[in-house]
Amino acid sequence: MRNEITALLETICQTVRLQGSFSPTEAYPPEFFTIWNNDSTDWSHYDNAPTGTVWDFTVYFYSNDPSNVITKTGAAIALLRSNGWIVDGKGYDVAADDPTFTGRAFEAVFPNLEIYQED
Repeated sequence: MRNEITALLETICQTVRLQGSFSPTEAYPPEFFTIWNNDSTDWSHYDNAPTGTVWDFTVYFYSNDPSNVITKTGAAIALLRSNGWIVDGKGYDVAADDPTFTGRAFEAVFPNLEIYQED
């Protein structure tokens, strides 16, 4: 699911990275998403096998333009929802380790539920 959420977010902002993956000497681009997979739990079980996985990600957006933080986060929430992701609310503020950047984050959950079929 990491590839799927990355591909969706890249339609809003070209730079999507794993949270914490910028090196200490690497300059931030003007705006970027980062993602973090919090959990991937089994859905239900049938014959001792999971019938799906519920994927839970935190999506962060950072920008050196504060007006983009609300706009692009809202666009990302709308896009993910339209592609089957569950996003509750409008997100929350997050600190950035560069004082010229502001950030916002939200939780996105995807219930990848497979349908069990008997042989």
